[in-house]
Amino acid sequence: MRKAWLIASLGIGGALSFIALLVLGTYMAAGSPAAGAGGGGSVGLAKGAVPATYQPLVQKWGNLCKAINPALLAAQLYQESGFNPRAKSPAKAEGIAQFIPGTWAAHGLDGDGDGDRDVWDPEDAIPSAASYDCKLAGYVKDAPGDPTKNMLAAYNAGAYAVIKYGGVPPYRETQNYVQTITNLAKSFAKPVGRVQPSQQAAAAIYYAQKKLGTPYLWGGNGTPEQGGRFDCSGLTLAAYRSVDITLPRVANDQYNAGPHPKRDELLPGDLVFFSDDLTNSRAIRHVGIYVGGGYMINAPRAGAVIRFDPIDTPDYFGATRVTEDGAKAAPVKPTEV
Repeated sequence: MRKAWLIASLGIGGALSFIALLVLGTYMAAGSPAAGAGGGGSVGLAKGAVPATYQPLVQKWGNLCKAINPALLAAQLYQESGFNPRAKSPAKAEGIAQFIPGTWAAHGLDGDGDGDRDVWDPEDAIPSAASYDCKLAGYVKDAPGDPTKNMLAAYNAGAYAVIKYGGVPPYRETQNYVQTITNLAKSFAKPVGRVQPSQQAAAAIYYAQKKLGTPYLWGGNGTPEQGGRFDCSGLTLAAYRSVDITLPRVANDQYNAGPHPKRDELLPGDLVFFSDDLTNSRAIRHVGIYVGGGYMINAPRAGAVIRFDPIDTPDYFGATRVTEDGAKAAPVKPTEV
């Protein structure tokens, strides 16, 4: 059980002073050139972003050709099915990669070499998704523009449209798809340098700290009908909505709303996550807003109030630095955990 003694020790005036310092520090960090320094390197997968069962497959097959990488392949699988190998859409798309039967018949692989091609088996479907991406990239390889974006456009609109228009075609759906996957891929990639601070972080903290002492409510979004009460992800959603960033509703989807700073790189405003399975972001069950000094503001559980709690517990999973593009790319409706 997380402790709540920090509130009492700070007192009301002390708490507000504490937050004021954090707000100032966050804006100063956001304006610091050194804070956003990055570096190059090959694309790896962020810790736990892909369920451990599928991570070796995604890492291996995500390097099948130059047009894709493991983070991009992970973003496609997440967008298609939420890594659910039993997913089935109303359009009869099936499995973790959401192949329709005709496409599977033409492009499905026996990825695990067991003698069959099973759309419901991730060991077949994930290699098939990577292979299909690379085939599409080959079809549009002579089109002007970015090869990866052209491949994604071909996936959505067909290779002929990409060739006809000399790159990503002027279809809103296709342009949105390309932007969504390329932005979402950033949340699956292991950072190779320090993650850029968020300009909106301080205001999100300010919103959350005004809710200190509010009773927890499962499913709470802070509406008048709910007495202004929140659950954990309802609080983080409302805090960032106050700065015009719309997060997904559930905690495990909020993890994909931006890149993932390391524990020693945390800044106020980062979302911090907790899970009983530290290898799988889909198993995340709790989220809070980091405020500095090893503490977060969170709506912890039924019977408790919104409060400060320490983050360094055995179930600490990781963090996300929310970005506007990342939040737009992540799904805004609940998905199965």
